[in-house]
Parts: sequence; C-alpha cells; structure tokens
Amino acid sequence: MPFSSLKEKLSSVSHSTHFGEVVKINATVITATGLNVSISDMVKIISNYNGQETVGMVTEIDGNTFYITPFRFVEGFRAGDKVYLDSNGLNINVGEGLIGRVVNPFMQPIDGKGPIKNTQTAPIIKEPIPAMKRGMIDEVFSVGVKSIDGLLTCGKGQKLGIFAGSGVGKSTLMGMIVRGADAPVKVVALIGERGREVPEFIEKNLGGDLTNTVIIVATSDDSPLMRKYGAFSAMSVAEYFKDKGQDVLFIMDSVTRFAMAQREIGLALGEPPTSKGYPPSSLTLLPQLMERAGKEVGKGSITAFFTVLIEGDDMSDPIADQSRSILDGHIVLSRELTDFGIYPPIHILNSASRVMNDITSVEHIDAVMKFRRMYTLLKENEMLIRIGAYIKGTDKELDEAIEKKDSMENFLKQRADNQIPYEQSMQEILSIIK
Repeated sequence: MPFSSLKEKLSSVSHSTHFGEVVKINATVITATGLNVSISDMVKIISNYNGQETVGMVTEIDGNTFYITPFRFVEGFRAGDKVYLDSNGLNINVGEGLIGRVVNPFMQPIDGKGPIKNTQTAPIIKEPIPAMKRGMIDEVFSVGVKSIDGLLTCGKGQKLGIFAGSGVGKSTLMGMIVRGADAPVKVVALIGERGREVPEFIEKNLGGDLTNTVIIVATSDDSPLMRKYGAFSAMSVAEYFKDKGQDVLFIMDSVTRFAMAQREIGLALGEPPTSKGYPPSSLTLLPQLMERAGKEVGKGSITAFFTVLIEGDDMSDPIADQSRSILDGHIVLSRELTDFGIYPPIHILNSASRVMNDITSVEHIDAVMKFRRMYTLLKENEMLIRIGAYIKGTDKELDEAIEKKDSMENFLKQRADNQIPYEQSMQEILSIIK
C-alpha cells in the first residue's frame, strides 16, 4: 500500500485508549459508564467474549451514566463489554462517486459494485438553511407528470408531501417523478420500507436506470437509529450537490416510517407518548429534516418530495398533520380514483401547491382555477348526472363541465412509463378550458 494511502487510512481511525464499560443492556438501549461523553457522540461497543463490534449513539446522559442507542442489533453483547468514543463523530463520505449507486446510511455500497471513490467527509446533522439566505422560489420545476405540472405546479426549492394510504400507488408516482424530473442529480431515500421493495423500485419504477441517481436504503429490519439517520444521511448527500450549485431532486419514502423510528427510540428512553403513541421528539424531528431542503442564495436548490403514509386514509394523523404545516404543498392520492382506474390517482381538489401563483403565468392560473371549478361541479352533481335527474340547460357551467368531463379525466390519466414535458401539459390544460 502506498505510504500516502496508509497515512490517510490511519488518520481516519480513532486510537483512544480510554474506554467505558457496559453495565446494562435491553433490546433497544445500552447503558454504560466510565466515559465523558456528550449527546449525539458516536461510540463503539466491543464484546470481550468474541470481539464482536457495533456502533451506537449517546442519546441520554444521567450523571456518570450514559445511554446508547445502537445502530445495529445488540445480540451477543453483555455487561462488562468495552465502550470506546469514536472521535470521527457522525460523519459520512459524500461525493460524485455516489451517483449511480445504492448505499446504506453510512454510505457503504450494497449494490455489489465495489468501493465508492471520489468522496469527502460531511456531517449527517447540519443546520437548515438560514431564513435570510433562502432564495425566492421563482422557477418552475418540471416532474413530467401532467396533473402535477399542469394543476399543482412546483418550483425549484419547494418542499411537497405525497399523502397516500397503503396500496394506492405512491411508489409508482415516485418512480414517475424520478424519471421525469428536470434535475441533474436525484437523491432517493427509501426509509423503513420492505427489503423486497428496493430492487422492485429500481427495476420496475425506475426501469433499472440509475443515471444521475443516488439511492440510500434503510429497510424495516434495520435498527430504529439506522432508519432515523438514513433520512439525514440522504439529505446530507443532496446538500453536497446543492452546495456545488446544482438543482437536486430529493425524494423520500416515507416520513411516517422515519417518525416511527424516532417513536421507538423516544419511548425506549422514557419519553411520554402523545397522540397515537408518538413522543414529542417525533414531531420536533420533522422540521429538522424538512427545513434542510430549499433554495439557497448563491448555491443550488433541493426540491423535495416526502411521502406520508396515511393509516386508514386518515388525514388527521399526527404525522400527516405536522408534515402539512411544514411543507409548501401537498399531493393527496385517492383510493376512490384508483378504483375508477385513474392513474396517478391525484385528488386535485384536496391537493395544493403554495408557490404555484408565484411561478406560473396569469393565463395558466386562470385555466387551473376554471378546471378545478368544473371538476368540483362534476363531483357535487355526480349522483344527479348518473341517475339522469339533471336536465341539460339548468346550469350553463355544469353543462360545460359535463361536456368536458372526458377531456378532464383523460388529462388526469398518464401511463407510468410516459413523461410529458411541462410546456405540453400547460398547453393541454389551456386547450381543455377554452
């Protein structure tokens, strides 16, 4: 090995001779003493019995006793095992070498394509963009999905939520956005999902094409800490490219699994449960992640889509409610539209983009308002129309809506493998409302 490479490798390793000792272990928390630690310090636990190692984070301190939440499982460890402080802290390697790769939250490759090169160290936890350094969102960010580009137009640096129940089609919509988004770099975080869904998402939803894409994976069988910091790791990757002046697409599935991971950690540490068992830390953690996306003056932007799983299609779920208050828009997927065969099943009347009026033309906004009004009239009078109780000529606006019903529904439909340019979507909606 060249001397320079050996020197670099040795400099990255902690050589502390001070160590603490494990005094108690349960399924989710390791209790230890003997080290002067701070909250969020990284430590390494080494078994005296078989040399087995695991990494954890200090999450609570009580006098000389501190509590560690492990990144991996605790089987095989016992009281008396040694605890070492990791001087590197909570850092990961980020860089151009990640593009086209599938990695875990520590940026270790899981795709079998060998080691990752051309990287540099970056912290997982960073402050969000300061309020006065945020750039104005004044440019359209096209995602290639007609119903989003045309009716819920999003801008570069906007944060949106995709709210859906299980099996409604959010993974398919995610794939459409990743393939169709007008972004040079795309960062996808798959947090807390089934392991089966990872290769399925890559092959079926992305067509196996990882060009300009980085995928960070923390599956449901990973520890709560891996799931929690998987989201922060993915955001750090997106920030690396943003700081280089690039417009990044960040998409995460799902916020709910991320919050559930913090719920497991918080309850294990004795936090009081609130609505649906979520401790206060689960709700305070959401803005710490979401506010890191956005547009920064003098740099690039991170346009973020966060999926939120709505249990029982209940939009008053605490995580959904908190997410809506933080994000700059929400896209609601409807099970009813899925049953009617409309894909992607975006319920445009329940969805909104808070920056649309600032980035689109007056003509476009007027067209969208008329489209929504006609669609609302159809929904309100759907039963009367179906049973033949409505008499043509009673309401001119409703007559026009009935006449354009097929055109509007066709606009909302789109094949999963089809990407539509923004200009085409805009022209189509203008032609419908004329």
